[in-house]
Amino acid sequence: MTDSQFVPDGEAVGEGVEEPLSPTGASPVEAPVEGAVQEPGDRVAELEKLVEERTLDLQRLGAEYVNYKKRVDRDRDLARQAGIESVLGDFMPVLDAISLARQHDDVAGGFKMVADELEKVTAKHGLVAFGAVGDEFDPNLHDALMAVPLDQPVTVTTVSQVMQQGYQLKGRVIRPARVGVANP
Repeated sequence: MTDSQFVPDGEAVGEGVEEPLSPTGASPVEAPVEGAVQEPGDRVAELEKLVEERTLDLQRLGAEYVNYKKRVDRDRDLARQAGIESVLGDFMPVLDAISLARQHDDVAGGFKMVADELEKVTAKHGLVAFGAVGDEFDPNLHDALMAVPLDQPVTVTTVSQVMQQGYQLKGRVIRPARVGVANP
């Protein structure tokens, strides 16, 4: 065999025993950069750079986690609010019936207690009824169905009759009030 041939155990023929090679192919003393010997200061700089890269990766992952948590919390709150809005929307016809019964003095006894409790629960969740005779007409809050004059003259368009109360949930109009208006 010649010097360039190898025996099965990995040692070159005619050479002395060498140190085993690292997985990268360089001996433990050699730097991975084309066989150049690395100075201790270079190794420290390389390690500091590696620490800096890993620190930036951790900071990036931490920021991603914080953003994910905020997004999940926001989505959870939106889903909760949508559920509340849906249930309160289903109660609006019941509240309309209670309002009509109050106008005709048909709320008494046990029914009055139930009606009061239902109104408390809906108010606790932020549902507010609006729309009364004499209010200034606001197209963002009211749906004008017809013109109904008032006995006294008005200077601005005013609600003269309420056919159906409107409802707001935490400041957002869920249903506009259906009204008749008096024009100046």
